[in-house]
Amino acid sequence: MLWHGEDTPVVDTHADSLLEALKGKRHLYERHTDGQLDFLRMAEAGHHLQFLSCWVEPEFKPERALPRVLAFVDQFYREVEGAGGTVVAVTDEASLDSALAPGKTGVVMSMEGAEALGTDPRLVRIMHRLGFRLISLTWNERNALADGAGEDPGGGGLSVAGRDIVREMNAVGIVLDVSHLSHASFWDALEISGQPVVASHSNCRSLADHRRNLTDGQIVALASAGGIQGLTFVREFLAGGENADRVVDHARHHLDLVGNDRHLGLGSDFDGVEHPVEGLEDVTRLTALADLMSARGLSDQTIRRIFGLNYVEFFRRQWAPI
Repeated sequence: MLWHGEDTPVVDTHADSLLEALKGKRHLYERHTDGQLDFLRMAEAGHHLQFLSCWVEPEFKPERALPRVLAFVDQFYREVEGAGGTVVAVTDEASLDSALAPGKTGVVMSMEGAEALGTDPRLVRIMHRLGFRLISLTWNERNALADGAGEDPGGGGLSVAGRDIVREMNAVGIVLDVSHLSHASFWDALEISGQPVVASHSNCRSLADHRRNLTDGQIVALASAGGIQGLTFVREFLAGGENADRVVDHARHHLDLVGNDRHLGLGSDFDGVEHPVEGLEDVTRLTALADLMSARGLSDQTIRRIFGLNYVEFFRRQWAPI
């Protein structure tokens, strides 16, 4: 993203746009006026790297979750191939560098809810080979691995199988996403994971009392463990306003709480919401968010860190050759 005369990497760790393609509503390699994100609009916005979520709909869980995820994988590579070489499937440092090059756009597969893994760590290794680099154990409900945020208040933590899955993710280089975990599962995940984790799309609960948001204690612990909180644009997770200015409120709260700008990023949830926040109607509006952050007193360097530098540095470390 060209902003204030300097190219600024843009990384977003959560969008549901791939489901739109899988359902046959549109192709991501074509520009559309409906939906919130596609590859051509990403290029127009100077958006470098988008994590595309594979969210298995409830009617497929749990018995048909694995074939549904494999259908997502097929659709992901069909969309990348349809872009004619302008879009890079990112899985390591080399492909990340390619995605950050002029004229290129990068996409990464992520999994929102790990029912497709069952309780078998071997499937973690298979998913890594297929290209997954970010996985959350749950969506909102309980599964064999952990309790999701929908089980709160009173949700439980990770099961024995869930702990084994996290350890295998650490071993192969898949980052754990804690956004949809119950409160107890979140703390279990931080204790068990030997690698930093991310909350791909969660805001600050002290500003919006929603079970999907993070408490101040969770935000500080996440940052202390080297993780990153991805600000999301979901109205219900913002509270107190239905425009882009409220996103800045959550950014400022995180920065004041943590005391530095190294643990904050973006996790829009584009195409996962029916009614986009005013001012962030689609991916082409990201520059306006940067302008708003600047007007609210955030430095250019802090804004560049939030928009992508933090995640670029984070994933370089995670994907560095062993």
